[in-house]
Amino acid sequence: MVRRIFWMAVGAGATVWAMNKANEAVHRMTPDSLSGTAARGALQLGDAAKQFAADVRAGMTERERQLRDDLGLDGTAVVEPPRRRALRGAAADPAIGAARAIKAAPGSPAAAQRPRPGSARTTPSDMDSTPRQLPELPGGPNRKDQ
Repeated sequence: MVRRIFWMAVGAGATVWAMNKANEAVHRMTPDSLSGTAARGALQLGDAAKQFAADVRAGMTERERQLRDDLGLDGTAVVEPPRRRALRGAAADPAIGAARAIKAAPGSPAAAQRPRPGSARTTPSDMDSTPRQLPELPGGPNRKDQ
């Protein structure tokens, strides 16, 4: 008799547990519960995106400060203007070296072409130092189509 009462109590407990689980599942599938779950998920996603943006902004600010310190852009460094170098080769600046012609890269289409016989290559030292003058067009300098 005690066995029957024991198994009846176990069966009743299992039934109550199963009914509670079924009611929870039904409650989770209602439209209100689904919309609430979606809203909570969207809020958590929005908070995570805001936190990520704040972290990126803080990192950018810190890196910009580091770069300004390293480059001396905080107003403490004195920057000299760049020196202009003449384009005349070794005569103007010995650091540039003598002017030389640039050869085509091996394997490029320009390297495969043979130089035409009788054509001399011009180097910067061979070029005229005076700029070319354009011929005067008929009608003078006040033409509207210029």
